[in-house]
Amino acid sequence: MSDPVSSETTPTTSVVRGILREIAQPFIDLVHASRALWGVNLSYLLEGLTYFGVLAYLAIYFNTYVGLNDIQAGQMVGILTAGITLSMLFLGATVDLIGARKALLLALGLMLVGRVLLSASPILGGGLGIWSTTHLVAMFGILWIVLGYGIYQPACYAAVKFFTTEKNATMGYAMLYGIMNLGAFLAGIIAPPIRHATSMIGVFWVYSGFTVLGIVVVAVILTRRAMDSAIAEGGTKTTIEERKPLREQVLFYVRNFPIRDYRFMFFIFILIPVQTLFAHNWLTLPQYCSRAFQGTVSDNFEFFSQVQSLLIFILTPIVAAFSGRMNTYTMMIVGTFVMASPAFILALGPSIYTLSSYLIIMTVGEAIWSPRFLQWVAEIAPKNMTGIYMGIGQFPWFLTKVITSMYSGWFLMHYCPEGVAPSQMHTQTMWFIYGIIAVSTPIGLLLARKWMMKGFRTKHEG
Repeated sequence: MSDPVSSETTPTTSVVRGILREIAQPFIDLVHASRALWGVNLSYLLEGLTYFGVLAYLAIYFNTYVGLNDIQAGQMVGILTAGITLSMLFLGATVDLIGARKALLLALGLMLVGRVLLSASPILGGGLGIWSTTHLVAMFGILWIVLGYGIYQPACYAAVKFFTTEKNATMGYAMLYGIMNLGAFLAGIIAPPIRHATSMIGVFWVYSGFTVLGIVVVAVILTRRAMDSAIAEGGTKTTIEERKPLREQVLFYVRNFPIRDYRFMFFIFILIPVQTLFAHNWLTLPQYCSRAFQGTVSDNFEFFSQVQSLLIFILTPIVAAFSGRMNTYTMMIVGTFVMASPAFILALGPSIYTLSSYLIIMTVGEAIWSPRFLQWVAEIAPKNMTGIYMGIGQFPWFLTKVITSMYSGWFLMHYCPEGVAPSQMHTQTMWFIYGIIAVSTPIGLLLARKWMMKGFRTKHEG
C-alpha cells in the first residue's frame, strides 16, 4: 500500500500562493473601492468612448465635410489634441479650487457644447475649405472641447488621489487609465454600424448623447455624501472649506512650480519622442489602415485603429499588479523601449501580421510605463496642487501633439497617399523613420540614468 499524499504545503507551493495572492490583492482592494471612485471610473469610460471615437474620425471628417487636404486636416486635429494639453496647464487648477464634482460637471458641460457644434457644423456652416463657415463652426466647437477637457482629465486624476487608499491607489490609477482605453475600444465597435446606417455625422451626434449621459453619471453617483465617505476612507482631510484664499493659492502655485527641478523637466521632456507614437494612433493609423490595406482591415479601419485600447484595458491592471513595487525609472526605460521597438516591425511592410505585432507589442510597452508616469506626477504633487501638477506634467504632451501634427500629413501624402494602390506606397520608410524617432526616448533615459538617480526618488521606487 502506497503512503498517503502528504497534505502539508511544500515550500514551492507556498511561494506560488504568495505570488498569486500578491497579484490578486490589488484587484480585491479595487473591487471594494468607494462609490465615488467607481463614479469617476464610469464617467471616464464614457468620456474615453466619446473622445477617442471622435478623434478616430476627425482628420477624415475635415477631409470629407470641410474639404481640407491631409496636411490641413492633420493640423486641425493637432489644434484639438495639443490645445487640450495646453489648456490643462492653465485650467488644471480648477479642481484644486472648486472640487472634483463641480469641475467634472463644468468640464462635461463645456464639451457637450463643443460636440454639438462639431456635429452641426455641416448644417450650420456653408462652403468648403479653410476658413469657410463650416470650418469656423467646427473650430468653434473644438474650442469648447479644448476648454472642457483641460479641466476634465486633471479633475479625474485628482479625484483618484482623493478617493483611494494606500492599498488601492496604484490599481486605481491603472484602472482609470485602462478604462479610458476600454472606452476607446468600444468606440471602434459601436461606430462602424452607426456610420454604415447613417453617416460619420450621425456617429458624432451619438457621441454628443454619451456626453449627456456622462453628466448624468457624475450628478447621480458622485454625490457630496459619496465623496466625503471616500475621502474619509482614504485618510484625505482636505476639503473645500479647508483651502486657503485664492490669492494665497496662486502665490503658492507660483513659488512651487517644478520648472526649476532640472531632473523633473528632463524626465517629462525626454518622453516626447516615444509619445509621438501615441499621436500617430489618430493622426496616421486610421489612414494607414484604410489606405495601405484592402478588404477587412480597410473596411473596418476604426476597429483596427482602436483595438489597441482593448489590449491596454486588459494589460494595464495586470502589469500594475506585477510591477507595483518595481523601480519607477527602470520601468520607464523598459516600457518606452518596448513601446518604440514595434514601429520597426511595420517598416517590414503592411500586413495583418505586422500590424497585429505592432499593436500588441506597443500596447505592452504602454501598459508598463504610461500609467506609472501619471500616478507619479499626481502623487508627488504637494497638497492641493494635484491639478496644476497634472497640467505641468502634460505640457510636453502638448508639444508632442503640435510637432507630430505638423509632419504627419506630409508623411501620409508622400508615403501613404489617398487614391494610390497599396503596392505603389512606401509606408515602410515612413514607419522606419517613426521608429528612429521613438527609440531615442529609452536611449536618452538610459544614458541619463546615473545623473537622474542621484536625486530622483519617489515613494514608489523599490
